Amino acid sequence: MTFDDITEDGRLWAVRYDGEADNVLYTLFDQWNDVVWLRSFFQANLTDLQSYFKITDVNKAIYDTIEESERMQCLIMDISPEANLDSLFRPLENSRTVDVLLGKEKARLKEGIQKHSSWLRIYALKLLSGIYIITGGAIKLTATMQEREHTLAELQKMEKVRNFLLNEHIIDDESFIDYLKEL
Repeated sequence: MTFDDITEDGRLWAVRYDGEADNVLYTLFDQWNDVVWLRSFFQANLTDLQSYFKITDVNKAIYDTIEESERMQCLIMDISPEANLDSLFRPLENSRTVDVLLGKEKARLKEGIQKHSSWLRIYALKLLSGIYIITGGAIKLTATMQEREHTLAELQKMEKVRNFLLNEHIIDDESFIDYLKEL
């Protein structure tokens, strides 16, 4: 796995998994704007869409996803040097109140323009306050990530990247930059 510098200032990185043509962030935005992929996803997860969000129209879900994706993409890709990434990313576990080593985090839009909360998630590991490595993302239609295979896979990817970093003795931004220099 390699890491792409998204903000070009070392504050936001995205994993590029071995064998993948692009990093996870760009791949996510491509998926979330691909009508064919979205239609297949929402048809396969229609029960969750109806149960948790009370949406029965796949076309509405596709439209909402593309709108939310564009907002999230603008938010992330237009991060200014003064922006505080800690206000974008929050602990993955809602009950966590203290920082942990390489903490698992999530980003989501706080307020949707639709009549429902946003189901888009970007997952990352926190190297240090204000410095994150994006490991993946998902359309989360259930209360917990363990309920569905595609969100459970995102948890596993986070853990895989976290273990990789720990095995390479990467625990903060300095050790991460040292690791990148050695490549």
